[in-house]
Amino acid sequence: MMLFGPLATLLNNASITRYQLSQDTVADANVLAEDVQSEAITLLKNDDESLPLGDDAVNVFGWGSTNPVYGGTGSGSISDQYEKVSLLQGLEQAGIETNTELSELYTDYRADRPVSQIWSVDWTLPEVPAAQYSDSLIEDAKAFSDKAVIVIARVGGEGVDLPTDMTAEGITYTNNSEEYADFEAGEHYLQLSQTEQDLIDLVTSNFDDVTLIYNGANAFQFDFLDQYPQIQSVLWCPPTGQTGFSALGEVLTGAVNPSGKTSDTFVRNLKQTPTWNNFGSFFYDNVDEFVRTSSFSGADVTPSFVNYTEGIYVGYKFYETAADEGAIDYDAVVQYPFGYGLSYTTFSQGMGDVTYADGTVSFDVTVTNTGDTAGKDVVEVYYNPPYTNGGIEKTTANLVEFAKTDELAPGESQTISIEFEDDDMASYDYENAEAYVLEAGDYVVSINSDSHTVIDEQTVNVAETITYDTESNTHDGDQTVATNQFEYAEGDLTYLSRADGFANYAEATAAPTNYSMSDEQKTTFINNGNYDPADYNDDSDEMPTTGADNGVRLADLTGKDYDDPLWDDLLDQLTFDDMDNLIANAGFGNAAIDSIGKIQLTDADGPAALNNNFTGVGSIGFPSSTAFACTWNVDLATRFGEMIARMAQDMHISGWYAPAMNIHRSAFGGRNFEYFSEDALLSGVMASSEIAAVQKEGVYAFMKHFALNDQETNRNSMLCTWSNEQAIREIYLKPFEMSVKDGGATAAMSSFNYIGTTYAGGYAPLLNTVLRDEWGFRGFVETDYFGNFDVYQNADQAIRNGNDAMLSTMDTSNHVSDTSATSVQAMRTAAHNILYTTANSWMYAEGEPETVTPVWKTITYVAIGVIAVLVVGFEVLTIRRYLSRRADTVSVA
Repeated sequence: MMLFGPLATLLNNASITRYQLSQDTVADANVLAEDVQSEAITLLKNDDESLPLGDDAVNVFGWGSTNPVYGGTGSGSISDQYEKVSLLQGLEQAGIETNTELSELYTDYRADRPVSQIWSVDWTLPEVPAAQYSDSLIEDAKAFSDKAVIVIARVGGEGVDLPTDMTAEGITYTNNSEEYADFEAGEHYLQLSQTEQDLIDLVTSNFDDVTLIYNGANAFQFDFLDQYPQIQSVLWCPPTGQTGFSALGEVLTGAVNPSGKTSDTFVRNLKQTPTWNNFGSFFYDNVDEFVRTSSFSGADVTPSFVNYTEGIYVGYKFYETAADEGAIDYDAVVQYPFGYGLSYTTFSQGMGDVTYADGTVSFDVTVTNTGDTAGKDVVEVYYNPPYTNGGIEKTTANLVEFAKTDELAPGESQTISIEFEDDDMASYDYENAEAYVLEAGDYVVSINSDSHTVIDEQTVNVAETITYDTESNTHDGDQTVATNQFEYAEGDLTYLSRADGFANYAEATAAPTNYSMSDEQKTTFINNGNYDPADYNDDSDEMPTTGADNGVRLADLTGKDYDDPLWDDLLDQLTFDDMDNLIANAGFGNAAIDSIGKIQLTDADGPAALNNNFTGVGSIGFPSSTAFACTWNVDLATRFGEMIARMAQDMHISGWYAPAMNIHRSAFGGRNFEYFSEDALLSGVMASSEIAAVQKEGVYAFMKHFALNDQETNRNSMLCTWSNEQAIREIYLKPFEMSVKDGGATAAMSSFNYIGTTYAGGYAPLLNTVLRDEWGFRGFVETDYFGNFDVYQNADQAIRNGNDAMLSTMDTSNHVSDTSATSVQAMRTAAHNILYTTANSWMYAEGEPETVTPVWKTITYVAIGVIAVLVVGFEVLTIRRYLSRRADTVSVA
């Protein structure tokens, strides 16, 4: 019966009890969300001590003030179950009176924010044209207050990147005026529209003390600021979650001293970044044999590609190194460095003597509040390694450690102890050693106020080169030697090199000119048109035992090691159908297996919240991951993980589809709000801290999207991602590595894109060799959403290459089709991985959970029972009537 097959998981999810957050949890979550945002808001400019505000009244200009950005769209959306604190409400709560005449102008102009969904985005930036501000309105505003605030907002979301050309084909945008266009050809979403420019002109011509608030997750282009000395202060307020705007009001009044630091570099011209030409949409022009028709959309899908030609020179790592090499004029290129942020007070930092012994670098930093306002500061530690021209690529600034102080009163000091291992300074040499290498020489260790500004520095000398290429000397605790696994992802590209002062910059960062897949690459390209599991079967494989009656229950394995022999007894009990159902139907949960006491568990989406897509129940929404990165506060990440676990247990959720830790490779990444930073270490520290906290409470966190899913464009169009191994390991895999080694992750979500010519969810070097063999990961890997993309996703390929579960809610290619011994062995491994994680979830902490029959099944059973009774009744009636007719017939005869 179909209801007890592919639709069972879907119906179970839809009919489970609607568990809600307790009122205590709601209250505590709201407080924590505000605490996070209070340390995320970053003061970028504050001339003449423009902030904090000296008045209780302020004019707030900009349509975004009445429709601010709380989060992202898609998986990052915020639940509507709980009231949000709006931007203006946040100011009001802080005792700031705002000009309601202006607010009414904006709400009358447009009450709602343009629709932004995965499949359809309206990029319109509503803003009242300057001509519609009457003279009397401006005069009233000047009489109301001599202080003005301008709000500029930008939103991002899942499924689409921010437009790099607002006039390009397919971009939906409605101009604010028929008299002019908001954007000319070639202008992008992260610069001012013409209407916004006119608004700034209007405000700065009438007010001499203006504060600009940027509300968005993507690094904005502030190139216009130098033209407006009236804009004396600038605040970056990343998406806030439900209650974060309360913190904005407190920062403006000075009740909270801003302590945020930038998670990304803000440049003056985003078109001059190393990634500008190699981010976006590029389709192959010679791959007709690989074009597939989607059963979901009916459209033909053509393979696409993206080239990470900048190599390791991502974000500040490029700008600092290029400046040191004399390749750029730093101040002309960079407006606000990575790790930059001002305060209402001043601090000094004193660097103690650096010691280097037994592979450990350590020293103390004493931070003193030298101003007259209490506040927090961040200790940022960087290293500059020795570099040989033409040798292993290295950047001159590398964040290696950081810590945030407590709140320090004026005159108060705090000593921070810094410690890191020397192999944290190693580089990956993919061309020669094919391993991590710590080259001999002088390493300059510095404490900085940002990536560019050195406070103090000392030198550590590594006497001899160390190559981490033996089992007794692996890198960073790897269980096996890390060596080349991604040679096929390198492609035929020219990668940016520091050699001779970035002499190849123009060539390496140029837009692609070759849109053809090479013949060699075609031989390794796989999708559902040419994948046959039988081609990968091993005739020597033996069929595992299935369907045994060993009496082992899943709860018996809680707390047992992954390799405990009892697992074999349990796995022997599973049937092919048991394993297939567990593997194939893992959309937002994993299936029950009654024979071993495995209950159905529920997983929830949302990087900043928990959203049950079936019951509609959501949790409190927190500030974006970018906001967490801007706090530079590990304790807040830990508290967030603890709160996610608490909310999950209130909602009876076992797994959390987060945190996401892809890299802000480009400012235009649609899901940058969901990711932390351009820097791998900052991303990894925040992500692993969240994971460690949530896992401690028995909720398994899916670190995602594994890996190189750093753009949304063409993510479902067989997006072949090309990068060299050094960049893959040092930049893009680093946060995931930290999440396993430091966070203890037991779940991961693979990504939609390809790595080279192979789907990431079916790429064994990534999912088995690196993740499991090198890093020691134990747990299961699940695909990203599996349902619309059957042109290349299939369960057979996935389970044979380390991807255990399909995030599917419908039947496509998510079921295992091959029944060979090779296939069943892979199914058994996948089931083991899934069950290991679920057996150690909080649902099994007190033994075997009670099995609750889903409502739909109860209804079905009742219906079947009623039908059975009716059938029996009809049968009895029919027999009686037959016998009666027969008796009548006999009597007549």
